[in-house]
Amino acid sequence: MLKRACCAATLAVAVFFVPGAGRAAGPPPSAAITAAVDDAVARYDLPGIAVGVVVDGEVRQVEVRGEIAAGSGEAVDRHTIFKIASNTKAMTAALLARQVDAGLLAWDDPVVKHLPGFRMYEDWVTREIQVRDLLIHNSGLGPGAGDLMLWPEPNAFTRDEVVAGLAHLKPRWSFRSRYAYDNTLYIVAGEVAAAAGGVPYDELMRREVFAPLGLERCRVGAWNASEAGNVAQPHARRDGRNVAVRTDVATIADMPMAAAGGIRCSLDDMLAWARMWLQPERHGLVAGKPWLSATQRDAAWVAHMPMPLSRRMRAWDGSHFSAYGYGWRLTDVDGTWKVSHTGTLSGMYSALTLLPEKGAGFVLLINGDADEARTVLNQVLVKHFTAAGEARTVAYYADALAAERAAARDDRAAGVAAPLGGTTPRTPVAPAAMARWLGVYRDPWFGEASVCARGDEVRMVAAKSPRLSGRVMASGGRMLVEWDTLDSDAHAWLDFSAGEGGGAARLAMAKVDPDADFSYDFEDLAFVRVGDCP
Repeated sequence: MLKRACCAATLAVAVFFVPGAGRAAGPPPSAAITAAVDDAVARYDLPGIAVGVVVDGEVRQVEVRGEIAAGSGEAVDRHTIFKIASNTKAMTAALLARQVDAGLLAWDDPVVKHLPGFRMYEDWVTREIQVRDLLIHNSGLGPGAGDLMLWPEPNAFTRDEVVAGLAHLKPRWSFRSRYAYDNTLYIVAGEVAAAAGGVPYDELMRREVFAPLGLERCRVGAWNASEAGNVAQPHARRDGRNVAVRTDVATIADMPMAAAGGIRCSLDDMLAWARMWLQPERHGLVAGKPWLSATQRDAAWVAHMPMPLSRRMRAWDGSHFSAYGYGWRLTDVDGTWKVSHTGTLSGMYSALTLLPEKGAGFVLLINGDADEARTVLNQVLVKHFTAAGEARTVAYYADALAAERAAARDDRAAGVAAPLGGTTPRTPVAPAAMARWLGVYRDPWFGEASVCARGDEVRMVAAKSPRLSGRVMASGGRMLVEWDTLDSDAHAWLDFSAGEGGGAARLAMAKVDPDADFSYDFEDLAFVRVGDCP
């Protein structure tokens, strides 16, 4: 093991080479990969990161930097538990695949066969939606529909309420007509697995996935963080520095979004998961038998749903197709196949990328706001295997993203795209100015929210989502809500209207920043006034 001290006392740096058991040591760690991680940490001031590389079924290189919580003095290592967020989806899909192998369900089973009370907004979709449809983002719902029942955390929604809420989410497109990413149907998928297996989702995941594959540090459901130890905390940027936010309490509660993005694992766990997929004949055997049949492995990596092929994918990778499998994204890069996924939760970013035809894969786990850092570092690592001669660096791709942003600004300035809303001065709305709209409102899937006077201001407070609480402001002739504890990209327009024929007032909402995370699905809310302010 090679250790290098860094100039910053709080930044732990370690580089590992891990030869295969019983085999001669392979090539040394790649200096280019080490440099790329160093460059990403320095450029984006990451609080902590764990990176691992698998080649030919063996862990070739591990790079860890930083701390589990800024200023804690506790270094990130290969055993640190990170939130893997939507990399959970491949594990949920694999759990269902195990049940298909066991004859407990079939991919084309109607969902109502296993969950008789399940409902979508349209009756014909309720009848036709199959287990496979839960995994491939073809529901016809808008991106992130229903996510406000999951985020921001913590909130008081239950898993049953999330599933029941789907009956009230209006589709944006026809069922199976196009791709639009969702989380809520993965929660349904977890409940299908629980119904077929006869025990809760978290118990099934531990029994059917973690235990047989030796994913010893992975956690799901309720667990004790103090006993597990070495748990990375999410970070946000505050006044130019990393600050741990929404830190864990001693006991982690089960959460409704477990099957969509609630699993946490260490780097070693994720590397074992990657090796199992890349070399099932060596790393996918349990008691001498395949953990998952070849048929179901193939099914996971079939292009079940076409995805948009972006300009960046064509320019950076020469990609010709993009599609979604069962919990995996599929595309081609420089003429080779790429199977991957990312995971994003506020203050936590992950990526798992497999290049099956190269026998290679790698994992990134970051405990900070690291959208661009993940994109850039992931791209450098992909090119290390698909186009090594190009010698692309972190700086090269960071500069390319900066050029994209500059071009987008120029387009907005030229009127090609609408400028961001809510940029005019904002002033607090006085209660008297909106007296006719004050009251308690209810949405059929999100529940109640109050818009009421509090002293000389008006505040909006969601009953089941305490972090959706903020001050109502006026801006450019419209009203918006500035949430107290969320970043500015989460602020939302408030559009009140009178009910038809003198009926109850209505409230519609929309993101102030149209490019904000789609999980702030305010556009799916349809509030109706149900009572006076307390």
